[in-house]
Amino acid sequence: MKVSWKPVLGLAAVVAVVAGGYVAWRLHGREPALPAYVVSTNGRIEAEQFDIASKIAGRVVEVTVEEGQMVAPGAVIARLDDSTLQAQLRAAEAQVAEAQQAIATAEAEQARAASSRRLAQTELTRTQELARGGYAPTEQLDQRRSTLQVAEATVTAAAAGRRRADATLAAAQANAAQVRTLLDDTVLTAPRAGRVLYRLLRSGEVVAAGGRVATLIDPSDVSMIVFLPAEQAGRLAYGAEARLILDPVPQYVLPATVSFVAPEAQFTPRQVETSQERGNLMFRVKLRLPASLLQAHIEQVKTGVRGLGFVRLDTTQPWPERLQVRLP
Repeated sequence: MKVSWKPVLGLAAVVAVVAGGYVAWRLHGREPALPAYVVSTNGRIEAEQFDIASKIAGRVVEVTVEEGQMVAPGAVIARLDDSTLQAQLRAAEAQVAEAQQAIATAEAEQARAASSRRLAQTELTRTQELARGGYAPTEQLDQRRSTLQVAEATVTAAAAGRRRADATLAAAQANAAQVRTLLDDTVLTAPRAGRVLYRLLRSGEVVAAGGRVATLIDPSDVSMIVFLPAEQAGRLAYGAEARLILDPVPQYVLPATVSFVAPEAQFTPRQVETSQERGNLMFRVKLRLPASLLQAHIEQVKTGVRGLGFVRLDTTQPWPERLQVRLP
């Protein structure tokens, strides 16, 4: 049987043409290579996180925020049950009132003791004058002296009672102030503006002292975390310019600065680099986005976004055209 090779040769020619066209597209359609002084590396966007935690243990009665919600500084995040503390405050305020009454009583005692001493001193002086003229017996003079000594002891005791009353009032006021502070701690607020990343508790759950209620991110403090080998990381300067290109918006080139270079090397996380590079020790570097840019696009700020980070090893050289800043 005679086999015709023409169809086979024709198909091979078509495959060759298509493959050649694909290779040509890959070679010529690819963006120009970066200069040697520009380093590119994969990274992901991260933001500064901060926790909203309770200073005291208690039952959560309300969580006012949801995940993804933007909150202002001082915004209420959650409230704890304060019924027990309210009762303690009423008891503490009653102790303050009682201590204030004790001070009033001590002041009255001091006044009476001072008056008694003045009277005893006057009577002693009069009796001494009479005794010098022979008109008062020695026994009466001794009695007046004894009365004055008792009056002086009463004054001393009254002064001590006043000091005890003052101390009792100070302790009661301190206790009341402490309870008020604990009551303030039942309302958990945001120390600064942020977006709720995790809502960790619901109403009715019990939180321990130091327990977290929510985790927020600061959308004004956002960086791309990249990893560079020692020979490259060691040449970076704090504050040096960087560029970011994010996977969801590759048409934009975002400005950034080198804000942190880890002092010690570590293994590169699995999700960042290739399998070969993961075996090497790398230095963690933060490329921070400007706060003004973040504020202008605060609703689009998200963490976990991946992309490329670019740094210059020679800052005297210009950025290539493809890495000139292009903003939304």
